[in-house]
Amino acid sequence: MVDFTQHTINTPYVVGPVHCYTATINGELVLFDTGPPTKEGSSYLQEHIDLDRLRHIIVTHCHIDHYGQALWLEKRCDATIYLPYRDACKAHQHTRRMGEMSLILSEMGFDAAYLEELGKVFASGAILPPFPDNYSIAETDIPDHLGIGVLACPGHSQSDLVYTVDDYVISGDTLLKGIFQSPLLDVDLETGERFHNYSAYCDTIVKLSALEGKKVLPGHRHNIISIQNTLEFYLSKLLVRVQQLHQYLGEDNLMHLIDKLLGGRMQDVFHIYLKASEIVFMMDFLKDPERLRAALEISGLWPEVQALYKAAVLE
Repeated sequence: MVDFTQHTINTPYVVGPVHCYTATINGELVLFDTGPPTKEGSSYLQEHIDLDRLRHIIVTHCHIDHYGQALWLEKRCDATIYLPYRDACKAHQHTRRMGEMSLILSEMGFDAAYLEELGKVFASGAILPPFPDNYSIAETDIPDHLGIGVLACPGHSQSDLVYTVDDYVISGDTLLKGIFQSPLLDVDLETGERFHNYSAYCDTIVKLSALEGKKVLPGHRHNIISIQNTLEFYLSKLLVRVQQLHQYLGEDNLMHLIDKLLGGRMQDVFHIYLKASEIVFMMDFLKDPERLRAALEISGLWPEVQALYKAAVLE
């Protein structure tokens, strides 16, 4: 049985401290996630991890708090860095991604001034920090002898990966106790269209529910006791919010809809983007609710949330 060590590093972000994990697997030291690109973060890694022995750095998703030290680590150790395929696409096709994202948001009612400000946020590196010069792709390149399973589990981003080792699950931000997240609005760079995060999310529910009984090593907060209970929490929050959305569905302009929902209280550019992501996700659900129902029945969650589901779809 592999033994994991949890490393908790403070971050300057709203999410608070982040957890990274190390384990020696078949004699090779592996680090899962890296922490934020801060002086405190790099000092922690130097003091608590034997960088001379480190052989593999495996990232769950390339958000700044989970991946921010990758470039720093590349310069200070010989470990191979493994990144999610879809995040690699984002980094190498940033200009195209932002252009296609702007088109999608423009069609939803966001004006040029908003799109310009959102573009500045993404260009700042606050969301996707600089990539290392050399890296491998997690889905295809992690050596077989490590025995690490890789599951594509879009949750709050299209690139989320969940790793399994023996009876452990390293979940990044895909499973967090008491925190509701809806998938982010994004472009699928393979198709040039909006990423179908609703259908991907339904598939994720089935994949995660199949891991029930394994020990979850989350990216933030406390360990969770039950994957099923955590999924039930997410789904219940989603379905309640769908009920609240119904009265606003006649509004075609998404920016105006957000203003109505929140009474004009939300001003931060990025938080408006997060709220837009949530609303679009819920609208996709309402267009095809049977897809979620099928996932709930397969995963065994249907009895727990069926009443909320029926209220959400007005059955």
